[in-house]
Amino acid sequence: MNDREGIFAGDDPFGIARNWLKDATPLEMSDPNAAALASVGGDGMPDVRIVLIKDIEADGFVFFTNYDSRKGQEIAGSGKAALNIHWKSLARQIRVRGDIAKLSAAESDEYYHSRPLGSRIGAWASAQSDPLLQKSDLLKAVREAEEKYGKTPPRPAHWGGYKITPQEIEFWSAGEFRLHDRFRWSRLTNGNKWEITRLNP
Repeated sequence: MNDREGIFAGDDPFGIARNWLKDATPLEMSDPNAAALASVGGDGMPDVRIVLIKDIEADGFVFFTNYDSRKGQEIAGSGKAALNIHWKSLARQIRVRGDIAKLSAAESDEYYHSRPLGSRIGAWASAQSDPLLQKSDLLKAVREAEEKYGKTPPRPAHWGGYKITPQEIEFWSAGEFRLHDRFRWSRLTNGNKWEITRLNP
């Protein structure tokens, strides 16, 4: 791929992704690490929502959420997920498809305890994705969690991290007259050599 230069150059797709996120961080007004996470329910219906990517590791993309939420149930059912990270300020996006699994309890504990106290209490108070009759019920649950756990709440067993280990990563950059640049990195399984293909816009 002798034309894979500039922002697309490199032998490590995760390194490229980290560089793109670094480029976007001072330019995006809010949450440069926001990504659309797609999953599929047991009924075959697709679903998508925004999550915050907290780390791009050497082999995957990490975020944290409620395991009992709809997304958590869909992830548990399929073990597959997709991400789209779009930066309007850079006119770039990254698409990711692959296997998804929970992080270790120790990794989830470490991140949970780094969060603001209100966010840690909120993880106890909110039965994410379940019906809520009225906001006052949620606020009551917050007060009860504060009274029970004080300033040192433990991590709830239903809350923690996931890592998507990609089988495909696509890097996209806008081009003039919609002649975009697209490079897809693909592999059969984690650990296999990446194949890089330039795609038509």
